[in-house]
Amino acid sequence: MASLLKLLQNEWMKLWSKKGTWIMAGLVVVLILGMAGIVKWSDSLTGDEPDWKVSAKSELEMDKNSLEMDVLKGESKRQAEENVQILEYRLANNVAPLKDTSREGMIYNPSVGSIALLLTVIVAAGIVATEFSQGTIKMLLTRPVKRWKIMTSKYLAILLFGVLLMIIGFVTTILSAFIFFPSGGGQALAISGGNVVDVSIWGHGLYMLLLSFVNVIITATFAFMIGSVFRSSGMAIGLSLFIYFTGNVIVVLLSRFEVVKYLLFTHMDVTMYESNFVINDDITLPFSLAVLAVYLVVFLIVSYSVFTKRDITA
Repeated sequence: MASLLKLLQNEWMKLWSKKGTWIMAGLVVVLILGMAGIVKWSDSLTGDEPDWKVSAKSELEMDKNSLEMDVLKGESKRQAEENVQILEYRLANNVAPLKDTSREGMIYNPSVGSIALLLTVIVAAGIVATEFSQGTIKMLLTRPVKRWKIMTSKYLAILLFGVLLMIIGFVTTILSAFIFFPSGGGQALAISGGNVVDVSIWGHGLYMLLLSFVNVIITATFAFMIGSVFRSSGMAIGLSLFIYFTGNVIVVLLSRFEVVKYLLFTHMDVTMYESNFVINDDITLPFSLAVLAVYLVVFLIVSYSVFTKRDITA
């Protein structure tokens, strides 16, 4: 255990000794502040928003019609039923929803995951591949340390890097919310035990951060596997970004087939369960997490197997 912690410490120090790592951390701050500024500027160009009650009544009518027509199934039906209950509660008690471009709205639904994912993938793709490209792999593998420990230290360093980026992003989101956006009032609501309850913006923001990190873990692990197996960071980054940007398209194309429920692409973005946009009505959050866990284990088995059995002269 001590040797693994020592290896992890070395990997962490090696990672942060690179100028590019600091640039990535700075990019998270700059991009989030920049996006917040753009949202603020765009919001200032729009006129007064329509009365929330008008929008709520329209949405309520559509959801009720869908439920009466029995066109919704599974998860979509459950979400529609809960939305009807929440909308009726809002209208009956005059409880306005959170405004997306308010301080509370920005904290309630932080946009951090995509930025952290892209940057973590770059690190994950190269953390093993660069050992080969720079010729340091021989020195690394001739140390009196088991190869699985070396691999584990690199993987844990990636996860810690992703966690740190998510934290930096969330803190920056909070700062930008207070800098750019006024308090908009309103209240987030949810269904708990069949009743409508208030939702804490801070608790939900952290929950969304946790859900977003699931995608970061899966995509980074895939990049880690490709980089380890093919010793090419470029291939690992390219394939990972291909999966990230085209996954939903593939799911839509295969939506009428049963196999879509077991594809990696279907489950990568588990924040869909909080946005009322579920691609397949037969899946739930626990099912998605179970499928992702299987893929995660497979990716790690392939990564460790290839790395531990690879000829040191490779």
